[in-house]
Amino acid sequence: MAGVTTGGTGTAAAGHGWARGGPLAVRRRLVDRVATGLSLAATGIVLAALGSILLTLLVRGLPGLSPATFLRATLPPGAGGGLANAIVGSLLQTGLAAAIGTPVGLLTGVYLSEYSQDGRVVNVVRFVSDMMLSAPSILVGLFVYLALVTPVGHFSGLSGAVALAVLFVPVVVRTTEDMLRLVPLTMREAAYALGAPKWRVVLQICLRAARGGVLTGILLAVARVSGETAPLLFTSLGNMNWSVDLNAPMASLPVAIYQYAGSAYDDWVQLAWTGALLVTTGVLVLNVLVRVWSRRAGLAR
Repeated sequence: MAGVTTGGTGTAAAGHGWARGGPLAVRRRLVDRVATGLSLAATGIVLAALGSILLTLLVRGLPGLSPATFLRATLPPGAGGGLANAIVGSLLQTGLAAAIGTPVGLLTGVYLSEYSQDGRVVNVVRFVSDMMLSAPSILVGLFVYLALVTPVGHFSGLSGAVALAVLFVPVVVRTTEDMLRLVPLTMREAAYALGAPKWRVVLQICLRAARGGVLTGILLAVARVSGETAPLLFTSLGNMNWSVDLNAPMASLPVAIYQYAGSAYDDWVQLAWTGALLVTTGVLVLNVLVRVWSRRAGLAR
């Protein structure tokens, strides 16, 4: 009788538990399916928008892609000009911005991670760096215009490179600091135990361990500044002719796209589409390289 009573009690408890857990399980499955569906829908919308943009660029940009695009400078409408001067100008300004911004951002990130103590100055530097990551690029262009263009009285490629460097630095600072903080403390302690000075530990241990992430941040910064237009409108302005003089106005692909897209001439509008395709392809290639490098660096570590 006792066994029967116990069995009956257990059955009743199980039934009571099913009564409480059944609707809850159904609700959880329903919420899970709704959330999964919304996530898939959002992903589909983003992929559709991205695919539409890429398809439009391919359809409208490929017809204007020819050797003349890379070999000829901008010419008057109907003369069969290209984008060679804009391509060279973009490469020069972006390369100089990387040359200026990489050491500044790298050293600042190393200081914030390895040498600084929590204090007011460090917090201000970190706050300003984080704020610059999301600052409108047009404000940077206005700042460099007032600081460099107005005093000398003319636009220049150097001013454009400085404006891009200002946008370049915060990305490198944040990436360098974050990657160095991921280096295990035991690696530093082992180096100190062997008598290595701090600068050698940072240079040969920490930076070497974090080199994959640091280089990834540099490539991401290049990808970000290579498509900026607003800062260059206030600094390098653009140039319809060949110019590699950093002390003179210099052409660039983003500015050329901005100028030609609103033109009344069909060949210049075609150049704008082709230039947009080139910029998008360059940024896409850089992002793919970042992904591949990050994956390989992660596997190597």
